[in-house]
Amino acid sequence: MIRLLVATIFLGWLVFPAMAAGLDAAAINNAEFRSKPAAEDKTDAAVVKAQVLLDRAQFSPGEIDGKLGENAQKALKAFAEAKGLPSDKALTPEIWAMLAGSSQDPVIAEYKISDSDVKGPFLEKLPAKMDDMKSLKALSYTSPREAIAEKFHMSEGLLAALNPGKKFDQAGESIFVANVLNNPSKVTIGRIEINKSRQTVKALDPSGALIGFFPATVGSEEKPSPSGSFKVVSVNANPTYRYNPDYKFKGVKSKTAFTIRPGPNNPVGSYWIALSAEGYGIHGTPNPAKVSKAESHGCVRLTNWDAGLLGRNVKKGTPVVFVDEPQGGRKS
Repeated sequence: MIRLLVATIFLGWLVFPAMAAGLDAAAINNAEFRSKPAAEDKTDAAVVKAQVLLDRAQFSPGEIDGKLGENAQKALKAFAEAKGLPSDKALTPEIWAMLAGSSQDPVIAEYKISDSDVKGPFLEKLPAKMDDMKSLKALSYTSPREAIAEKFHMSEGLLAALNPGKKFDQAGESIFVANVLNNPSKVTIGRIEINKSRQTVKALDPSGALIGFFPATVGSEEKPSPSGSFKVVSVNANPTYRYNPDYKFKGVKSKTAFTIRPGPNNPVGSYWIALSAEGYGIHGTPNPAKVSKAESHGCVRLTNWDAGLLGRNVKKGTPVVFVDEPQGGRKS
């Protein structure tokens, strides 16, 4: 169980070197807005706070890493647009105030590592090539640290920075984690909209209101995603990955079909949402840090937790629309 940490020291918005000592729970929980933006490559207490608040509001920043990178900026822009605020800047006093007012719970909490967190089994090393994955019994996490980081939607680097000296392999050990909602309320999804240019996914309720926003990797030049309207045909948690040699993926030498067993480090992660466009789907990934930053084989790639949120709430037959919107353009 998470015990919420009540911070007692006001430290304001402090800018830290990437993963530097001193990035602690109090600094993050008490961070406040200031006009000078954080550098995109630096870990910042206020950015961690904003990312956790965005995640709670279901405007996913992707992996929570404390950096004001592309995915955090996408989430901030979507949040501002949804709240009717100017969105030409990544973070403004108005956006910060709206975010801060959305939840009063501390964004960093104390968590006791459980037996299940360290039970495993864990892979010694994740093979880089698909061909080498087919003989494995499961595509498990490679360490308790990886498992715990994903459980709380964090980068392993940020988890380590918040817990200097901890190895994360001892049940009963107390650590600090992002206080995300691991059991968010169920929502009714009426439509999924995938923006191929912006590399984003939106979940809308039956009235058209935005109820979920996620950064995504949507296809590539070599293997583009489809265009047009489709439907969800099935949803599978912990999917088995089936490789068809007709896909002709780069780096895959096999000339025969093969399967890769389930697990969070499976090529499609821990969730697969199949679409009526044959061979295409929305799925998770073993590399959350690369969402929106690496090409896919035509499918729509989300973090495992975002794919899970979508998968647990979407139903067979839900419309899925691929939008080709020019960069910088807006839908009417």
